[in-house]
Amino acid sequence: MSITAADVNKLRKQTGAGMMDCKNALVEANGDFETAIDVLRKRGQKVAAKRGDREASEGLVMAKSTEDGKKAVLVVLNCETDFVAKNEDFGKLAHTILETAVSGSPGDVEALKGMKFGDSDLTIGEKIIEQTGVIGEKLEISAISEVTGETVFAYNHPGNKVASIVSLNKGGHGDAAKDIAMQIAAMAPIALNEDSVDQSTIDRELEVGKDLAIQEGKPAEMAEKIAQGRLKKFFKEATLVHQQYIKDNKMSVQQFLESVEGGLVVTDFKRQSLS
Repeated sequence: MSITAADVNKLRKQTGAGMMDCKNALVEANGDFETAIDVLRKRGQKVAAKRGDREASEGLVMAKSTEDGKKAVLVVLNCETDFVAKNEDFGKLAHTILETAVSGSPGDVEALKGMKFGDSDLTIGEKIIEQTGVIGEKLEISAISEVTGETVFAYNHPGNKVASIVSLNKGGHGDAAKDIAMQIAAMAPIALNEDSVDQSTIDRELEVGKDLAIQEGKPAEMAEKIAQGRLKKFFKEATLVHQQYIKDNKMSVQQFLESVEGGLVVTDFKRQSLS
């Protein structure tokens, strides 16, 4: 049967596939649109299988908050190359996935992949497989994070390689939340405070600190005290509330929040980056 340019363009708009891929799919499907979509989807499955062991270390990190300012969500969609990450269609794909995550609360990557993709009949997982065939690279959602609170902020660093989300315990503090979200993106704290640092990290820092002191010629009992001192320094540099506030290094993050309003604290945060 005859496949018109209008038919090809219609399928392209539906799937995002290339013109020749759409034409070939329509020819194979004898002009039937649903069958042509299945042809493209199966192609995506084949490409996904072939590229399953590839490293998808590029992509986009994107965050958004709900209109009521009570929830913020962060999603990472990966691809293989920066060229694809900068592609408009890839950006639209990431944006739709993020919007879906914000409107619902999937909780984890697998739950998010099971949600419906936009107005289509596909799940997000199926759409990613379809677009793997269209784009020709391995695509995957590697992370989803969510915070809730009286004030939240979602910060996207220019270029969408780093993003952060943060929640505060009191409402009406959007500016302060923005400043803290930018602090998180820039300074990459590993935990909220010392109580939030896992024990294995603490043990490793103490061991490294002790070994360094011994290498410097300090006796064992003194090395223990030196290691404890270095651990306190580590907490100051690596935990959010103890870090120097980037806009005024004469105060800590927690001191800054106290200056905004007594009792104002960070209740949760998440950060993701591609590097």
